[in-house]
Amino acid sequence: MNWEYKLLPTPEQKEYIEHTLNVCRSVWNYNLRELKDYLNSRSCSINSCSLVSEYIIPASAPFPTYYHQAQNLVTAKKNNDFLKSAPSQVLQQVLRKLETAFVDMKKRGFGFPRFKNKYRLRSFVYPQLNKGKVITNNQIRLPKLDWVTYINSRPIPDGCKIKQARVIRKASGYFVMLSLQLDVDIPDSIPHGKAIGIDLGLDKFAATSEGLLIARPKFLKKLQREIKLLQRKLRNKKKGSNNRVKINHKIARLHQRITDTRKDFHFKTAHKLCEGAGMIFVEDINFKTWTRGMLRKHFTDAGFGNFVNILQWVCKKTDTYFAKVDKDYTSQICPRCDTLTGKKSLDIRIHHCDNCGYTNNRDVVASEVILKRGLGAVGLTVSLDKMSAEAI
Repeated sequence: MNWEYKLLPTPEQKEYIEHTLNVCRSVWNYNLRELKDYLNSRSCSINSCSLVSEYIIPASAPFPTYYHQAQNLVTAKKNNDFLKSAPSQVLQQVLRKLETAFVDMKKRGFGFPRFKNKYRLRSFVYPQLNKGKVITNNQIRLPKLDWVTYINSRPIPDGCKIKQARVIRKASGYFVMLSLQLDVDIPDSIPHGKAIGIDLGLDKFAATSEGLLIARPKFLKKLQREIKLLQRKLRNKKKGSNNRVKINHKIARLHQRITDTRKDFHFKTAHKLCEGAGMIFVEDINFKTWTRGMLRKHFTDAGFGNFVNILQWVCKKTDTYFAKVDKDYTSQICPRCDTLTGKKSLDIRIHHCDNCGYTNNRDVVASEVILKRGLGAVGLTVSLDKMSAEAI
């Protein structure tokens, strides 16, 4: 588990955190430059040279992997006080992250790793904490920072071990994310109890097979005008000036407020849906395709993909069975008679079946179809009149 707490560092501790971030940024940029230079030196064909310029590195030079760069870092730290001032394991994690970014570029189609300025690199990791007592009721002991006060918003469960800590700088201050490990076996949930189908959309954020309609909060739209006014002021400020930094900080605070509000809504909605439910079924949707159309801003603002991940996590915590079903034709099939009613435009919000006469909200009908598909996949059947599942 990853739990996040707000830090309350002293001015000296804030200065050291910023210094450590600066050292990590320098290590990232230097080793990324080394990686790019090596690739540029091998960009030309073996039997020809570039007509403009060519970066030359000896043919015997090894590829700058993580282990090669880590060895160079150890050598550089011997005579460099700037690198000595940061913990060694923190800098090693920077190199590890750079290697991961380079591998993801090739295997997962991500972009090439970017150079970091002082605003882009905002966190560093302690992979191991000091031995002995590490945490108290309101303080945590971090290497070279000693005891740092934090807001104990929720107590750490007994038996949990703190495996690592990540210090993060956000617009609202500094935070620490603790990775907790508890050696217990959590069995997978089995289908049991009341079943619920959930349909996601823009008209209503979520509709359940029980007839519950959850409105979609417009997180970005509420603060969009204020963000636009600040961005208009930012356009006329000189780069590097203190006024530009202040406005950038205000914009960042608004964006963090939007993110925190959205995350809080997702968790509260997920817990509300899991109350009293034994099974939850949702559509298996690739939400990336939703963010490429004309309504992409609204889909991105709703954060459907993040909500499904949170819902799955809450289901695991509450021993609720979670499954995804086929998304095709959920809004075109009548759940009562299984008749294909045809495609509906977005302005049609009521489902009416000419075959059996069933009429209901379009989103609720889609959630009933999702429920039937989910129960069919686990070997159960549903009575839509009583909205209860029973074994075949």
